[in-house]
Amino acid sequence: MNPPLIPVILAGGKGERFWPLSRRHRPKQFLSLDGSQESLLQSTAKRLLPVAQGWDNLWVITSALIADGVKEQLPDLPDSNLLIEPQGRDTAPAVAWATLEIAQKCGEDRVLGFFPADHWIGDQSAFESTLLAACQQAQDFPSIVTLGIKPDEPSTGYGYIQQGELIRTQPLPVYKINRFTEKPDRGTAEIFLASGDYSWNSGMFIFKASVVLTELKKYAPEIINPLIESGVSIYPQLPKKSIDYALMEKTRLSCVIPAQFAWDDLGDWNAIERLLKKEQTNLELAHHIGLDSKDCIFYADDSDELIVSIGLKDLVVVRDQNVTLVVHKDRTQDIKQILKKIQDKGDLDYLL
Repeated sequence: MNPPLIPVILAGGKGERFWPLSRRHRPKQFLSLDGSQESLLQSTAKRLLPVAQGWDNLWVITSALIADGVKEQLPDLPDSNLLIEPQGRDTAPAVAWATLEIAQKCGEDRVLGFFPADHWIGDQSAFESTLLAACQQAQDFPSIVTLGIKPDEPSTGYGYIQQGELIRTQPLPVYKINRFTEKPDRGTAEIFLASGDYSWNSGMFIFKASVVLTELKKYAPEIINPLIESGVSIYPQLPKKSIDYALMEKTRLSCVIPAQFAWDDLGDWNAIERLLKKEQTNLELAHHIGLDSKDCIFYADDSDELIVSIGLKDLVVVRDQNVTLVVHKDRTQDIKQILKKIQDKGDLDYLL
């Protein structure tokens, strides 16, 4: 019997906001950040295997730079199920190419799901139940289903989805999407939170292959048509666009299921504190001795190294190999700007 869902793991990201721990050849998805002994990629595959009903129905799309690392991380993944992008062009080309490849091999009537490789999910049973409901919606109606996360704070780091008309109640509520809003300012996020009809955009999508191929031809022909005509060789010439911008904000087939499971996108160093800190004064993932230091995150890759702090508050201190990072918790999003400066210098490029 065909599985209800063919999951595709999006594993081409760089995880720049976890630099210096995350680097070109050791991106965030290869790291264990949630206190387990598994990398984020391995945890994601393990989470999806039950719904895929085995490795033969699980796919991964990644970049040429880290493809060998993906094979090492997931030795049971069939080679034919690993799609290697010659150049990263964001998620719209990745979703388009993977959908084309899987539709050709498995049929356009199959339901696919796309999942980032670096999320943490706290309730496997609730996750599987939500995927089952999303699959049912995608099978029954022309739909592009996204999983929304109930916001618990007015975060400015996530995109927001406004729930519209209730179109299904069983097995879980499904809503039409009124609009997407990318990373609002604090005041807008507070309004969204208070309204009660917004979800965070999780970046997880479920749909029938034929539906998305038709919608891409309508709203993103500059991506899907070259892939149909020329295959992956055209990849470096494709526009660099996210699937949200290229399709989800334009299609009229989008709907959302507000998820009931605990979730974190592990976007930067603050996410580790959310998962692991508990009641400690600081989160110490290092040999640390401090005086009058609180609400800090300390990390070192070498247990023989000592981090000493005096009078620090709300800082992230990371020591990894040949780099030390010190950043205020409120500025971790700006790590990307530092990496651009390092890249521009040229002689420090090896540190990226």
